[in-house]
Amino acid sequence: MGNHGRALLLTGFRDFEWFVAVDWSGAQGARHKAITMAIAHADGGPPVLVERKRGWARSEVLAVLRDKLPANSLVGLDLGIALPFADAGAYFPGWDRSPADARSLWRMIDAVCEGDDHLSASSFVDHPVASAYFRRHGGREGELFAPQGEAGGRGRFRITERAQEAVGCKPYSNFNLVGAAQVGKSSLTGMRVLHALDGSIPVWPVDPLPREGSVIVEIYTALAAMAAGRSASRSKVRFREELDIALINLGSAPIGGTGPMDDHSSDALMTAAWLRKVAGNIALWAPEGMNRRIAQTEGWTFGVP
Repeated sequence: MGNHGRALLLTGFRDFEWFVAVDWSGAQGARHKAITMAIAHADGGPPVLVERKRGWARSEVLAVLRDKLPANSLVGLDLGIALPFADAGAYFPGWDRSPADARSLWRMIDAVCEGDDHLSASSFVDHPVASAYFRRHGGREGELFAPQGEAGGRGRFRITERAQEAVGCKPYSNFNLVGAAQVGKSSLTGMRVLHALDGSIPVWPVDPLPREGSVIVEIYTALAAMAAGRSASRSKVRFREELDIALINLGSAPIGGTGPMDDHSSDALMTAAWLRKVAGNIALWAPEGMNRRIAQTEGWTFGVP
């Protein structure tokens, strides 16, 4: 299995009471309709949206995670918890300030972006050295964005993202900040949140899976959609009737109703139900492709075998 949660797996598994899914956003501004949160209980019933009329602020999600989270929650954040490391032996090869592990990376990003409002990360992607590793808007592709400095292409990927490809997903590099499907901005702002938590909640697999209490994991909502019977290319659900079919396929009670709904809400609802369904699968906590070094530098996407 090759991960540092082996001892727990050998002595018996654990149960969660609550399952929380957060669809994230790295967009500019104070509040974001794209940030949605859903919660499901282990006893069953449909997942429920935790709503904010004006949309969530990233700081409000941080406050929930730090102070208001139900005990014994499994929390999935739809963002990358680290940048590629294994392919080049560093997050930023050639830069003498390149951090040694994920927590050091979070700390570095937060320090550079200390003056950025709303937990954004603009200062980091525009940093005179760091910017060379990113693809930014306006045709600005850093000379070190692609592997071996080759111009163009999709950029660098983590081991877990290569494993996502193997099961039919199409991941995007966290160094890519361009396009509707990019995840780079979400990931960088999410790393600021993870740093701000200051170890108050373990972040698997950077931290070992604890015997009790709440845990944060990285999620990819397309995995939940695929488990619900949809294809990776049709992972977005935009009608309540379609969501109910997906929830039933995940063993969940439906939410009911008819008509359109935004895909951020459906992503969160579907993924909360999926977390409830798969959290007890021991194999997902011990993926074959992950060892201790990968866990502490790149992390892993929960649910990727």
